[in-house]
Amino acid sequence: MVEVHLWSGLRALTGGLEVVEVEATDTGEMLRALTRAHPQLQAPIDAGVSVTINGRVIASGLTEPIPDGAEVYLMQRIRGG
Repeated sequence: MVEVHLWSGLRALTGGLEVVEVEATDTGEMLRALTRAHPQLQAPIDAGVSVTINGRVIASGLTEPIPDGAEVYLMQRIRGG
């Protein structure tokens, strides 16, 4: 199981949960599992989110492996400027 920490703006879409547990081995599976568990998350995920694993922002798309016990955060999309 992966514990995904959500930014505050998403918590209203998960019944107030700050952390959601899903079965996933990579970032793509994690996002799909989140939307299966909480369909209301689909729109913000489709709009674009950033994922961090153990403090590292993942920029490699949907195939980044999630190690056991990793600290995972789903955040608003981080954009350069």
